[in-house]
Amino acid sequence: QVQLVESGGGLVQAGGSLRLSCAASGSIFRINTMGWYRQAPGKQRELVAVITSGGSTNYADSVKGRFTISRDNAKNTVYLQMDSLQPEDTAVYYCNGPLMGRYPEVIPLGSWGQGTQVTVSS
Repeated sequence: QVQLVESGGGLVQAGGSLRLSCAASGSIFRINTMGWYRQAPGKQRELVAVITSGGSTNYADSVKGRFTISRDNAKNTVYLQMDSLQPEDTAVYYCNGPLMGRYPEVIPLGSWGQGTQVTVSS
């Protein structure tokens, strides 16, 4: 099973940017659809962005135009560039993969990592 380690979170002011990274083990990474999720305090985990093995992307409406998901198959890493951050983006961010199904009805098949905390101050 793919092991996932997220990093890059932190504290940032509203309007700022962060770049999250997710390092994945496993030689089959390049054929997997991967995704970023987030979970805010007291809320359910939600899907934020998805990238297929071919590089096609989809985003939640709440982050469309501000977040960009990308991948480097040579490094087995998926990224989430987050710009114009807002306090409502505060959450623990997780990556997962492979994802089964078609966006937005995808099912995460990977094990959840520890996530990375993103805090946006107003």
